[in-house]
Amino acid sequence: MFNSTIRVWGVCLVLLLAGQACTDLDEKTYDVIPTDQFGQTAAQQAALIGPLYSGLADYYGNSAGLNAVTDEQIVPTRGGDWKDGDNWKRLYQHTWDPTTDNGQFNGPWTWCYNNITSINQQLGSITDENVKAELRALRAFFHYKAMDMFGNVIIADQVGTSTPAQKTRTEVFNWIEKELLEVYPKLSSTVGGAYYGRFNKPVVNMILAKMYLNAQVYTGTARWADAVTRCDSIIMSGKFSLTADLLDNFKVQNQNSPEIILATPFDNSKRGGFNVHMATLHYKHQLTYNLPASPWNGYATVVEFYNSFTAQDLRKKMWIVGQQYDATGAPMDDDGIPMVITPEIPAFEMPAGPAGRLAGARSQKYEIQRNNTTNDMSNDFVIFRLGDVYLMRGEANFRLGRTANALADFNVIRKRAGVPDYTAAQLTLDEILAERGRELAWEYHRRQDLIRFGQFTKAWRFKPASEKYRELFPIPRDQISLNPNLKQNPGYN
Repeated sequence: MFNSTIRVWGVCLVLLLAGQACTDLDEKTYDVIPTDQFGQTAAQQAALIGPLYSGLADYYGNSAGLNAVTDEQIVPTRGGDWKDGDNWKRLYQHTWDPTTDNGQFNGPWTWCYNNITSINQQLGSITDENVKAELRALRAFFHYKAMDMFGNVIIADQVGTSTPAQKTRTEVFNWIEKELLEVYPKLSSTVGGAYYGRFNKPVVNMILAKMYLNAQVYTGTARWADAVTRCDSIIMSGKFSLTADLLDNFKVQNQNSPEIILATPFDNSKRGGFNVHMATLHYKHQLTYNLPASPWNGYATVVEFYNSFTAQDLRKKMWIVGQQYDATGAPMDDDGIPMVITPEIPAFEMPAGPAGRLAGARSQKYEIQRNNTTNDMSNDFVIFRLGDVYLMRGEANFRLGRTANALADFNVIRKRAGVPDYTAAQLTLDEILAERGRELAWEYHRRQDLIRFGQFTKAWRFKPASEKYRELFPIPRDQISLNPNLKQNPGYN
C-alpha cells in the first residue's frame, strides 16, 4: 500500500507540473466520496475500523507504569535516575496525589474515552451489523477499563455533549454487560488469521469472565458461577491450547501462539511503542543484546515476589539475575564490579554506584529482540490468554466450594510450570493469589487481583499499609475541570 501511495503521488505531481502551462483552472473531481456515503462497501468499512483498533496498542503504554502500584513491580531511584519528582515512589507507596500526579491518571482516562469517542464517530457510518457489533464490543472494553481503574465513570454510547453524566460503578457494569450480551450473537467465532487482534466471541467471553470474577468488587454481588460459565465457553470451544512453555507466548514472533485470545500487534519498524526491555534492562545490557541504545535501568521486581518462585519453577526463567555477559559470552562488569544482578533491593532510594544499579531482578518474560535496529520490539502484547482462563475458572470454582474442579484447573498450569500438583490441603485463597502472580507476572492483572483478594492496601517492602480508597484511582483533575458533572472519588477531595 505504501509503494502504491508513492506511485499515486508521483503521477499527481507529474500532472500538476504539466498542467502549469494550462489556463483552464476548473477543478474536475473524479474520486471523492461524500462522507455520509463512505462505509457502504466491505473494503470501505475495513478502512474505517482498522484505525479504531490502533488505539488498543496503547494498552501496554497505559498499563506498564501503573503496574508500579503493585507488589510485583518496583521502580526504585538509583542515584538521580528515575527520581522523577518521586512519582514512582508515590505510586508504589500508594501516596499519589490527585493534583501532583494528575497526568499519571489523565493519560489512561483519555486513552479510554478518546478511543470511545472515535468509535462513536464511526458507528454511524457502519451499515454491516456484524461490524457494528464488533465495534460496540471494542467500545465496551474501553468502558470496562475505565470502570476498573476509576469506578464511577461516564457511559459514552453516542456522540454527545462535552458534559455527560457520571454513572455509578454498578450502572456502568450493568451497561457493559448488556452491551456485550447484545452484540455477542453477531460476533464471529473465528480466531486467528483475519481475526487476530480483533474482537470476537472468545474475547467477549473473556471480558465477561473478568467482570464476573470481580463483580463483588464492582457491584457488591458475587458472580462466581457466571465466571465459570464464560471460562467454560472459551476452554470447551477447543479453539485455544496451552503452549508447551509459558514463555513461548511472549516470543518476538508470537502471533501464532495457540494460547493467545487477544493481543495487540507491534512491529519494530511498522508499529512501534513496545519497549518494556528498555525500561527494565541495565544500561550495559546493550552489549548483551546488541541494542541500538543503552536501556534505562528502571523497572524491577520486588525480592519477595521473585522468591515466590521455587527453584524448579520453569517460570522463574522470566527473571534476569546473576552474572551478565555480552554478546560474545564474555562476563561484564559495572565500574569494575562484576555485573551481577541481585534480587535484593536494599532501599527504595539508593545512592549512585554499581550496588544500586545492579539491584533488583529484571524481566525477560517478553523475549528480548537481539540485534534490533530500534528501541521498539516486534513482540505482540498479550492482553488475554488461555492460561489465565484456567486460573480464573479454578478460582471461581474454589470460591463455590468445588475444590476438585479447582484443583484440576490449577494443576494444568502447575504441570506446565514443572512444579508439583496442588493437593486439596494446599489450595487456599492466599496460594491462588500467589499462583496467579507467578503465572501472570507483568501482564498487568496484578492490581485487579490484589484488590479482589483484599491484599492491595496491605504493607509490603518499602510500602506501609494504605487506605482502602486507594483501590480506585482519582478522577483526573483535568476531566473534572472540563466536566462539572464529574465528582471526585471519596478520599481524594
